[in-house]
Amino acid sequence: MSDSTEPNNSASPKERFISYSRSRKGGILLAETVISLVVLICYAASIYSGYVTVAICEMVFAGIFFFVFMMDWDKQFPFVSWVWSDFFRVVVGAVLYLITSLICVISGSKDAALLAGGVFGLLATVLFAYDSYLSFMALKDRRQQVPATTVA
Repeated sequence: MSDSTEPNNSASPKERFISYSRSRKGGILLAETVISLVVLICYAASIYSGYVTVAICEMVFAGIFFFVFMMDWDKQFPFVSWVWSDFFRVVVGAVLYLITSLICVISGSKDAALLAGGVFGLLATVLFAYDSYLSFMALKDRRQQVPATTVA
């Protein structure tokens, strides 16, 4: 799932961070982490701070996947299907952000922080939906590369 073709084990963590952040998947994961932090701040500043759970979970999961792909642990631990795990993470994140953001936008007319969190949550929904599309395409490409076994 990481965009790098050759794992560079001699690179420092800072170099890995910079190089993976510049890849498409790394940039998306970094953007998901940042937008989740913004949504978290908006929800926490609101009177109704019960919506922070979605933002916290998605920020933590995006950070974990960023770290795993940055350190090339997805290649070191092949028993975990990282592509399917990432696909499940982004689909659930997109659905949860959509639901909570619509609730916040509809009911947040008297609370500006809740309304702002809802709007940023809708932006996060678009970002997570785009990432789910890219993950689906990676799954589709991976499935086409695996030769089918026939039983005689």
